[in-house]
Amino acid sequence: MNTPTDEQPRERRAPDPQRRSERAHRAVLDAAAELVGEVGYAKLTMEAIAARARVGKQTIYRWWPSKAAVVLDVFERRTSTPGTPLPDTGDLVEDLRAVLYATVDEFTDPGTDRVARAFTAEIQHDPELAEAVAERLTRPNDEAFRERLRAARDVGQLAPDVDLDLALELVTGPITRRWLMRTAPLTHAYVDELLTAALRALRPR
Repeated sequence: MNTPTDEQPRERRAPDPQRRSERAHRAVLDAAAELVGEVGYAKLTMEAIAARARVGKQTIYRWWPSKAAVVLDVFERRTSTPGTPLPDTGDLVEDLRAVLYATVDEFTDPGTDRVARAFTAEIQHDPELAEAVAERLTRPNDEAFRERLRAARDVGQLAPDVDLDLALELVTGPITRRWLMRTAPLTHAYVDELLTAALRALRPR
C-alpha cells in the first residue's frame, strides 16, 4: 500500500507558444538594432538578424516582409509612437518643451542614435526606404506638430497668417540639424533657447 506524502508531483506545463513567440519577436528587434549600429543598414541582412537572434529566417519573414520593415519597427520601438498628438494644456511653450525635451533624449540615446544615423544615411540613396520612413514616421509626426501649432494659431498664440509648415521647420529643424551635423551638444537648454527665438518670430506682432 502506497503511503501518501505531502509532496505531490508537479504537473509539467506545456510551453506557452505565445510567450515563446513574444521572446522571439523581441530577440529579432534587439538583434536588428545591434547589427544596424555595427554594420549599417546597407550591409544588414535577414540571415545576420536571424543568426544573432537565434531564430530561423522563416520566423522573421512571418512577421516582417523585408529588412526595412524590421528596422522601421526597431526605430519606432526606440521613439515615441508616430503621430501621437502633442499635449495641449493651453501653454504652447510648455507643451512644445515637453515634446522637444523627449526628442533630444531620444537623439542622445546611444542606441537610438546609431539606428537613426544608419537610417538617415541609407534613405539618401534608397527612394523606397525613404518613402516608407516618410509614410510611417515623418509625415505622422509632422502632422501632429501642425495640429498643435494650428490650435495655438486659432486661439491667437501665433500670428493669424503664420505658415504652419514654416513654423514646424523653425521649431524642429534646428534640432535635427544640430544632431545630424554634430555642430554642438544637443541639450534641454538648447531647446529652451530655440523655443524663445522661434516663438518670438511666430507670435502676433
